[in-house]
Amino acid sequence: MFQVDRVRNRLRKLECVSFSELGYREREHLQEWLAAMPEALCASMSEGEDGLLIIQKEFDGFDGTRERLDLLALDKQGQLVVIENKLDDSGRDVVWQALKYAAYCSSLKKVEIVGIFQQYLDRNGGGDAARTICEFLGEDTLDEVVLNDGISQRVVFIAANFRREVTATVLWLREHQIDARCIKVLPYRFSDEIFIDLQQVIPTPEAADYMIRMAQKESEEKSASSAQGLRHTIRMDFWQQALDRLRADGSPRHRNVGPTKENWLSVGTGVSGCSYTLVLLKTHVRVELTIQRSSTSENKWFFDQLHAQREELEQAFGATLEWHRNDDQKRCLINISEPCDGFDKGQWPDMIAWMSSHMRRMEAAFSAPLAKLNQRLKAGEATGSGR
Repeated sequence: MFQVDRVRNRLRKLECVSFSELGYREREHLQEWLAAMPEALCASMSEGEDGLLIIQKEFDGFDGTRERLDLLALDKQGQLVVIENKLDDSGRDVVWQALKYAAYCSSLKKVEIVGIFQQYLDRNGGGDAARTICEFLGEDTLDEVVLNDGISQRVVFIAANFRREVTATVLWLREHQIDARCIKVLPYRFSDEIFIDLQQVIPTPEAADYMIRMAQKESEEKSASSAQGLRHTIRMDFWQQALDRLRADGSPRHRNVGPTKENWLSVGTGVSGCSYTLVLLKTHVRVELTIQRSSTSENKWFFDQLHAQREELEQAFGATLEWHRNDDQKRCLINISEPCDGFDKGQWPDMIAWMSSHMRRMEAAFSAPLAKLNQRLKAGEATGSGR
């Protein structure tokens, strides 16, 4: 830390000293300073973390123990913050000590937290704990306030110097989604004046917001991955049951097909690029003829030639079909769908029976027309349809 000498236009380095040299003590001085001005801690943190409400000093409300945590606070999310103060050296056991306190505090209920704060206020000039908490969190009534939700308690370590085992453990805790932080507090002397500098060193203020966003992203990705894994398992089970039914119903095309994690299952029609496809979705199942050759013009030609026979084909199929030329895509589709809850295993037997029946009808209606069109294409017939 430097002082600006405006007369000489120079910097003057302030003398960094130790708390012990100055005669300052942890509880009598540093703890009192922070309790009276918690915004000094917030100023060293990342942007947006602009509020701590100290609710107790020397908290000893742990059943069966005589331990005391230095400062207990609430943040703007209503989570408890355990603050452990050391002076010139963090010591080796501060992390274990603070984690014990965080574990003890994790079970505190709203009414207990309000009572703890009320005791603190009663010893320090009075006030209404419930009203103060509501004002701090921006809520109208205590009924709307959520305090100490889940296992998101935060831990803050304060010291002039942190031992390597402490910083390594704090970094490890952060990697495992525990909000632990190290704030370095250094005293400086200039003549008869003493200055205190507080800087968050783990994580750095610049990195804190990024790390929070990355943690949220990782959490979302894990949730999405878990959901995706569940969908894959459901699909594998469904397709295995569907294949068993299709084979039992005498479908030769599905004899050597295995289940898949995809939401579709295709077999060939005997015409390159054309397939009979079963589709499983959350809201419905489908049976479709997929036309997806390498040439867009050939796809459209096949579709247009079939569409010209629509009345005869639907009569042979026995129901109205959906026709999707998809002019903005290469692929064309002809399908029929049935609404259902695709992930309800209780509905699977009926869904699979519907699929098997309509797949046989699709094959019976389209196999011969597809084969004839394929022969015409091989004979060199133009593929432009003009539709």
